[in-house]
Amino acid sequence: MTDTRPGIQLRSVSLRLGGRLVLDDLTVDLDEPRIGVLGRNGSGKTTLLRLLAGLIAPDVGTLRVEGFDPFADRKAALSALGILFQNPDHQILFPTVEEELAFGLVQQGLSQAAALDRVLGVLTDEGRAHWAKVPVTTLSQGQRHYLCLLAVLLMQPRTILLDEPLAGLDLPTQARLARRFAALPQRLITITHDPASLTGTDRVLWLEAGRIVADGPPSQVLPAFTAEMARQGERDADADLSG
Repeated sequence: MTDTRPGIQLRSVSLRLGGRLVLDDLTVDLDEPRIGVLGRNGSGKTTLLRLLAGLIAPDVGTLRVEGFDPFADRKAALSALGILFQNPDHQILFPTVEEELAFGLVQQGLSQAAALDRVLGVLTDEGRAHWAKVPVTTLSQGQRHYLCLLAVLLMQPRTILLDEPLAGLDLPTQARLARRFAALPQRLITITHDPASLTGTDRVLWLEAGRIVADGPPSQVLPAFTAEMARQGERDADADLSG
C-alpha cells in the first residue's frame, strides 16, 4: 500500500472530562507509518486515542483525519480509522465469530450475505474457517484479541489505533500479534505505558498530564521517559493522601 494520504492534525485541542482537564492545548501532526504515544496511567493517552477515533470531540480546537472531522463524519471514519481496544470484551458485540466479523462490513454498506461470504473467505485464508459458528465466549483472551484485529482489518482502514495491544497476553500471543502488527501496511498509532514496545516505531510522543512533553525518535524519547519514571519510582509519590 502506497501511503499518499494526508495524516492526522490536531490544532489547539483541549478536552475536559468530569470537570478535569485531560488534554491540554495539543497541536501536532501525525503522519509517520508507526507512531507511539507513551505515558503513565492518567496521562491522557487513552482519551487521546478515543479522540482520534472520533468517539469523543474536543471542547476546544480542531481535529482532522485525512481532512475530515471523525466525530462529525462517522461514515468517513469507518473507512479511515480502526481501533483495537486493550480489552476485547469492550469491543465484541455479537455471540458468534462470523456475526462479530460481519458487523463492520454491514456498517460499511455490504449486505449481510455478502459480509458473511467475505468473512468466511478471510477466516479460510487465516486457517480458521472452523471458527465461523463458534461462540465468542469459548475463545481465549488471545483469540478474542485476534478476532477484534480481524474485524478491524476486514474494514480495511488506513490508520489503526492500538490501545495497549499486547497487555495481559502471554508471551507467545504477544509475539504472534507483534509480528502481525509489524507486517500491516496501515499507519499504526499505539498507546502504551511500556517503552520497550515502541523501540521499532518511527516517532514517539510522551504525554504527561494531557500535554506533550517530548516528541521525537524512540532513541531520544524512550531513554528520557525511562529515566524520569525511575526517578519518580525512587520517591513515595503515592504516599500523600491529602489530594
